[in-house]
Amino acid sequence: MAMNNQMLVTEFILQGFSETPQLQVLLFFLFFTVYTMVICGNSLIMAAISFSPGLHTSMYFFLVNLAIFDVFCACAVLPKLLEILVAEKKIISYDGCIIQMYLLTWSIAAELLLFTAMAYDHYMAICQPLHYGSIMGPQVCAALAGAVWGISIPDAGVNTGLVLQLTFCGPNVIDHFFCEILPVLLLSCSSTCLNDIMTIMADNFYAVLNFLLTMVSYGFIISTILKICTAKGKWQTFSTCSSHLTVVTMYYTTVIYTYLTPGSSYSPETRKVMAVLYSTVSPTLNPLIYTLRNKDVKTALHKSLHC
Repeated sequence: MAMNNQMLVTEFILQGFSETPQLQVLLFFLFFTVYTMVICGNSLIMAAISFSPGLHTSMYFFLVNLAIFDVFCACAVLPKLLEILVAEKKIISYDGCIIQMYLLTWSIAAELLLFTAMAYDHYMAICQPLHYGSIMGPQVCAALAGAVWGISIPDAGVNTGLVLQLTFCGPNVIDHFFCEILPVLLLSCSSTCLNDIMTIMADNFYAVLNFLLTMVSYGFIISTILKICTAKGKWQTFSTCSSHLTVVTMYYTTVIYTYLTPGSSYSPETRKVMAVLYSTVSPTLNPLIYTLRNKDVKTALHKSLHC
């Protein structure tokens, strides 16, 4: 009987944003512009760094990985969002929902892990400059990046696989503009106890533990900067990690609010706003933040565009 009920739900309805036609058109062009900027901006970052031997360092190696995760995150959300903004039926298939959930969960987890690796890289560069070259070599950077990919991919698979074990017998309306784990779990007519436990564990590991590790790294960094005698020296040293700190602050603020807010204060509308910030705005701004004050990247971008 459970299997028969589950088979009744072969697609979900994404509620999206407003039902006003004029606003739907405006949102379509807005998100289409954002999608174009994400793809173009992050692709340019990857191309500029890949084809510039002078940028083949640990910092830019991690930046390429961040650009890849940003593209996957945007591609998991924005194409379907653009479709439901213009389509009469705002539907997504059961399989499409699972795939979208997996890609989004993986990209978010990977970015949080990568932020920790990047914070450690900045810590070594500023606090241990004499040992930086010998410690943060290509093999160490590859190992850190491999750990990011190796942890996030199977973990996202576990959480998504647990959703596949649930029974969905109606209703099938997701009060969101994409398939996120929590709104989907609310539609299940079977027990989600194990899903809730695994989700809480994942949230605490990725959002809380990695945030604390990142803050510890920046605690040492700030302590080292304060010991520099001149104001110019302090500013030059801080500027090397200011872009990363800006991105980390922006991303963690939205993710922690979204995934660690108590269920009693769950607000679908607020959750949608936060989701827009971390799934579309952040991937759009990351290339700008990392290039606006980085002369090396801007020079590489000019050369790439010229070619």
